[in-house]
Amino acid sequence: MARPIMIQGTMSNAGKSLLAAGLCRIFHQDGYRTAPFKSQNMALNSYITADGLEMGRAQAVQAEAAGILPETAMNPILLKPTSHTGSQVIVNGRVLGNYPASQYYKMKGQLIPHVLRAYESLASRFDIIVIEGAGSPAEINLRENDFVNMGLAKMVDAPVLLAGDIDRGGVFAQLYGTAALLAQEERQRIRGFIINKFRGDKELLRPGLSMLYERIPIPVAGVVPYMDIDLDDEDSLADRLSSTGKDCLDSNGNHAFAKIAVLRLPRISNFTDFHVLERLPGIALRYVSRPEELLDADLILIPGTKNTMGDLKWMRENGLEAAVLRKAGQIPVMGICGGYQMLGETLTDPDGVEEGGEMRGMGLLPVSTRFSRKKTRSRVMGTAEAFGRPPVYGYEIHMGETVRTGGQAFCRIRPEFPALHEDQEFQTAGFKGNCLGENGLGASDFREDGCVKGRVFGTYLHGVFDSEEMQEALWNALARQKGILDQKEQWTAGGVPSFSLKEYKETQYEKLAQVLRENLDMEMIYRILERKDG
Repeated sequence: MARPIMIQGTMSNAGKSLLAAGLCRIFHQDGYRTAPFKSQNMALNSYITADGLEMGRAQAVQAEAAGILPETAMNPILLKPTSHTGSQVIVNGRVLGNYPASQYYKMKGQLIPHVLRAYESLASRFDIIVIEGAGSPAEINLRENDFVNMGLAKMVDAPVLLAGDIDRGGVFAQLYGTAALLAQEERQRIRGFIINKFRGDKELLRPGLSMLYERIPIPVAGVVPYMDIDLDDEDSLADRLSSTGKDCLDSNGNHAFAKIAVLRLPRISNFTDFHVLERLPGIALRYVSRPEELLDADLILIPGTKNTMGDLKWMRENGLEAAVLRKAGQIPVMGICGGYQMLGETLTDPDGVEEGGEMRGMGLLPVSTRFSRKKTRSRVMGTAEAFGRPPVYGYEIHMGETVRTGGQAFCRIRPEFPALHEDQEFQTAGFKGNCLGENGLGASDFREDGCVKGRVFGTYLHGVFDSEEMQEALWNALARQKGILDQKEQWTAGGVPSFSLKEYKETQYEKLAQVLRENLDMEMIYRILERKDG
């Protein structure tokens, strides 16, 4: 059976996910079969697995860092907030239903067997399990039926590293206070503190570390500097969503010839769709929430959302919809998933999946959406007809169906494996891969997705910009729009600007592991892992 080690935090966004990913890469580098685990994740950025199931993106990132394929056993319970008081509950990759927080709290005890079965499945196949907690273990009001922090640590007998965020201030109070609020048995599970996101001279910190140990004899396993590591974010706390400065510069600090504005919707989801665009030379991408921020945009992107109708109402109330409608005839506007639904003519919700009833869409695309409780989840690949047929790949994840009554399709796609709905089972046995011709796939398996009318584009395809060919097509289109190229010309000098997402991620995982090796006491961590720390 695997040996577990758990990363807990003094608060949300203390850096647990990043630390867990870094340890996954280190253990992988050291030759151990390693898997991540987080019993319950709350995030709107989800991931579709190879068998068409849904899990938290943070655990998918950690799996990649460990050199393995993500699977739902790594995150058996995913909560996707639909409002301030309720969430869609996903268990083992499939939707269980929408529940208010009070009702979910009462049903937590019924979910513990799912958590333990998922953990045991991993523990039987791997050497090390890197477990990530959620929020803070000091949320003592939630101690009953806890299976995400100390409750889980007890169930699987995991030692704990507690991380504090010094960048927010008061890190000694964070660590001491968190430990002090725990029961004695729980406190004894903390085998080391980690001070995370440190800026400055570590020598100035040493007197505080000594005084902390005098008050609570738990050693410090490391002081980790604030890291410039670019991995997929899992929720709206991501720093990139609040970045508004240097709007005229690309990621290399050079002048940008084109500005892309992504609407920062209240329930924005899967904004990892746009990460690759941040890295393209000559492109400045920013997230906006006010109408005036669209004035100098060269492309407007409307992202996915967990509540299309509610976020469209928000856009109407704050003037963003009117600003988009004014710009739509001048520059390209593109919506993905929920953003695509908004661009249509009508949104109908007879089953109350979102807001209920019917509402008018933005009217920029001849499509209509009808929500239902059935959820489509599928990894797909194909060609973007609207951009000269570059190859695209990604995944669909949406409730309901959208019908096109005019315009042209955005892309032609086929499944990497059969498309799934919540009322269907998927059998992995016999599935061979994603090449055309395998599994009986042929021309009839291609279907049209999305809609294009004039300079307005919509698609359900998340990850549509991840292929280098699609990046090049978009870059050329913007260059022609800005007069850098003429209408028939393609960029050739020095090669077409593009970006290998896979190679970039690998460099980030390696960089993360190196920083942690330099700043964590890995000998101590291995002793903790092997229960030789006394």
